[in-house]
This record gives sequence, structure tokens and C-alpha cells, in this order.
Amino acid sequence: MAADCLFTDQAGRLLVLDPPYKPTWDLPGGAVEQDESPRRAAQREVEEEIGLVVEPGALLAVDWVPQFGDFTEVVAFIFDGGVLTPSEIDRIALDPTEASAIRFVQLAEAEQLLDSNQYARVAAALDSLALSTTAYLENGSAPL
Repeated sequence: MAADCLFTDQAGRLLVLDPPYKPTWDLPGGAVEQDESPRRAAQREVEEEIGLVVEPGALLAVDWVPQFGDFTEVVAFIFDGGVLTPSEIDRIALDPTEASAIRFVQLAEAEQLLDSNQYARVAAALDSLALSTTAYLENGSAPL
């Protein structure tokens, strides 16, 4: 399992980070550890990666991703991280083993930075945020 937080700035741009261990950008978050809830994992990963202590908000999206190559199947959660204030943005402290940079981007730019499944989850999560609902996805798409 994996759990991320979707943060925006006051202009509505998404916070994405550049992990040094993968070729694409990502949301703050990561793997759920044994006996850890997805919400708690998102909270822990955000603190580890960007140094902010947050209480994840509503569940925005859940995505089941099937096994691919050497990767096992995964269930990925995206929680609402909220709108970051300028002072919260100023307090971001990156762990260089987790993120080499952050950016605030519009959704169109995020499509160029995120992997395709993560982009689909983020787009669905933004829709869920606007509609006060939760998206259920399978491999990045809503099942028919």
C-alpha cells in the first residue's frame, strides 16, 4: 500500500517533489509500513519528506494497481493535505534522501512530471476535492 497527501498553495497549484531515487516527480507520501494505517503513513511520510506535521484530511482517491513486472499489486491512497499558507511553505525542510526539490504546478504541468498512474490519481483527487467525494480507481481509471 501507498499513501500520499495532495497539497495546494493559495493559487491552487499542486505541490510536487522530485525524489532522487525515481525518474518522475511525486506527491509527498510513500509506502505504508506493517501495522500502520494509510492515513498515519501519509502523515509520517509528509513529515519525513518535507518536514511538515499535518493531519491528513478527507480521502480523495483510492487506486488499485495490478502487478507489473517486478512490482506487486498496490492500493494507493491520496488524502487531502489542504492549502498551504506562505508561512507553511517557508517552513518546508526537505530530506535530501527523500526529495531533491519541490515545485508548485498546475495540473497540466503535473502531467509532464508525474508518472501516468499518479497523474490519473491526482486528477481524480482534484475532482473529488471539488465535489466533496472520493474517487475509486483501478489502474488509474474509474471502472465502468
